[in-house]
Amino acid sequence: MTCKLSLATLSDVARTAAIPGYDRASLKAGIVHFGVGNFHRAHQAIYLDDLLNAGTDHDWAIVGAGVLPSDAAMREKLAAQDFLTTVVEQDNNKTAARVTAPMIDILPVGDAAAIIGRLADPEIRIVSMTITEGGYFIDASGTFNPAHPAIAADGENPNAPKTVFGLIVAGLKARKDKGIRPFTVMSCDNIPHNGIVTANAVVGTAALSDSAFADWIRANVAFPNAMVDRITPATSQREIDFLRDNFQIEDSWPVYCEEFKQWVLEDKFTAGRPALEKVGVTFVADVTPYEHMKIRILNGGHAAIAYPAALMDIHFVHDSMEDPLIRAFLAKLEKDEIIPIVPPVPNTSLTDYFALIEHRLLNPKIADTIPRLAQDGSNRQPKFILPSTLDNLSRGRDVVGLALVSALWCRYFAGKTDSGKDIVFNDASAARLHAAALKAKDDPSAFLVFDDIFGEVAKSELFRKRFAHALKTLWEKGTRETLQLYLDGKLAV
Repeated sequence: MTCKLSLATLSDVARTAAIPGYDRASLKAGIVHFGVGNFHRAHQAIYLDDLLNAGTDHDWAIVGAGVLPSDAAMREKLAAQDFLTTVVEQDNNKTAARVTAPMIDILPVGDAAAIIGRLADPEIRIVSMTITEGGYFIDASGTFNPAHPAIAADGENPNAPKTVFGLIVAGLKARKDKGIRPFTVMSCDNIPHNGIVTANAVVGTAALSDSAFADWIRANVAFPNAMVDRITPATSQREIDFLRDNFQIEDSWPVYCEEFKQWVLEDKFTAGRPALEKVGVTFVADVTPYEHMKIRILNGGHAAIAYPAALMDIHFVHDSMEDPLIRAFLAKLEKDEIIPIVPPVPNTSLTDYFALIEHRLLNPKIADTIPRLAQDGSNRQPKFILPSTLDNLSRGRDVVGLALVSALWCRYFAGKTDSGKDIVFNDASAARLHAAALKAKDDPSAFLVFDDIFGEVAKSELFRKRFAHALKTLWEKGTRETLQLYLDGKLAV
């Protein structure tokens, strides 16, 4: 017999899943989090749940917030189950469910006054976010774009902001006016130097309406850099049904994830923090080596396999890694062009780290999908792939494999797989990329015109040559044969 998830049904849920060992009524909010998606609920919220279960830090509960229609949908579904989430951790030999309860509310989406009022609450000492790579209004070089229409609108109307950064600025201003210590702003997104990027976005937004206040933010607010990691696929009806059928729990939006998780965080906070080191968070003075490792090797690996797999009509990530060509392509790319330009990481073997990633990507239970990895490439390629390309070029190294990754992305945006099936794009820049990819079949340079994506990489004659030849080969011979030519060392000309 199934039961609908709620605080009232936790005793029934406990028959098949772990439940919180703390009284939710005892919690007080200490964090406002923007972007209550799957990754947040499988990562930051899990660490906090572990800490609360340890009997400490009950004044660090989470209040959710958001600005998108998807945030409103999430609020509706989670409110109906008392903001509880079922998290299903899956490894090759294990599937376990747990219910987490560190979130006590989600603020009304679109209600700027309510959100700013909560941000001004002195009990809120951290404002965190998982708003995806595309939510930071940055170009290929990581530079904040204050001219973006949404940001410009907040600059003109600072008291009625609609973006995350406009709301944060308004919240900080309200605190300053009341003499309340500023909160820490903590990014939990997969972006190099995410704390610096966030600081630039907040300060840049503030400067549009009050340059003196922008300077005050820069001098008084902490923006710690962080590296976050846990593979967390999207939730579909399949996951909802699995939870009901196997754990007898009805959850409108459960989260599935791998067993592995990691969080490396700079210990830089303006108003205190929860004792997350007690539950496995690594606090460091400089997170740069860890984020380089993760973003280049794991996220770069994701981006590398997404497009050949999509062109070969492969849906699941583990199936792509079980294909000998794709797995060998990734291994060669990492060994030859990615790992050699990743700086050393304290007490870490990069070779062993990649072996762990291979194991994680082969996990059939997680059922991560190629469409998820392929989405939002216009924001992910400049962060996960092209920095490795530029570093290699800057050191006089060849980029046959990385240029092939870019060519595969271009071929993908032509819109059909090798078998002729239509590709469904999920990218804010899909229209311009699709048009350029079609032109690039005859003129490869047509895809390299986007400075906000390719930046300095497109100026390299070696890269343009490698890209053009790889794209021509993909069109003439198809994905499988092109990958084999690369593995045989016969793709370069």
